[in-house]
Formats: sequence, C-alpha cells, structure tokens
Amino acid sequence: MPREQTYTITELAREFDITPRAIRYYEDQGLISPERAGQSRVYTKRDRTRLKLTLRGRRLGLSLAEIRELIDMYDVGRDQRTQLSKFLAVLSRQRAALQRQREDIEAVLAEIASLETRAHELLGEEGAPPRKKNLAKT
Repeated sequence: MPREQTYTITELAREFDITPRAIRYYEDQGLISPERAGQSRVYTKRDRTRLKLTLRGRRLGLSLAEIRELIDMYDVGRDQRTQLSKFLAVLSRQRAALQRQREDIEAVLAEIASLETRAHELLGEEGAPPRKKNLAKT
C-alpha cells in the first residue's frame, strides 16, 4: 500500500509563498492539524488542501472563523447544497462589504479632488495641475 504524500512546513511555506510562522498560526487557529514526528510537523494532503483554502479565503477577505466554518462543512460530509448555499451567503456578504468600501473610497477621493481644486484656487491657480480637456463637449 503506497504511503500518503506528506509535506514539511518548509515545503508548504515555499509552495504558498508564506512564512512558517503563518502556517503555525493557522495551526493554532485550528485550520490545519499536522501530525508530529518527534519535533517536526508532518502535513498531509488534507492539511495542504485546507491551507490552500485558508489562503484563498483570506484573499477574498473572509475572517478565519468564516474560513474554518466553510472548510469544516466539507469535513463532515454534509449535503453539498447546504455547503454551497452557505458559501454563497458568505460571498454575498463579502461582496456587499467590498462595494461599501469602494463607495467610501470614491467619496473620499472626490473630497480630496475638491479640496485640491479649492486650494489651487486660493493660490490663484499658481501651481495648479493642468486642466484636462473634456473631449465629450467638443
């Protein structure tokens, strides 16, 4: 019977371009649970997959609690519809939060542009950036 492929912390850190410390942190948070061989951690394909999903969730802006809940749903073998529905709900919340952040950023950028324009006017246009011509009005 062939042995399951295993990974060292160094191999996973190199593969995913993260630090061993980050991997140990995810372990402390219960997202991965390597076996021990003496002092060394031995990661299985399952651990590698869970780490990959964790990093994907972080890129999406999910909290570690949300990531753990989603990953754990697959471990208990629940109905896939339930898993996918939960995943869609999390994605929907994240999309709404990001859209709110984008609106906030756009509002702040507009305010900065307004303040810059006003400051240039107070300076008597000296040092004002060149005005862009609006091609749509020509």
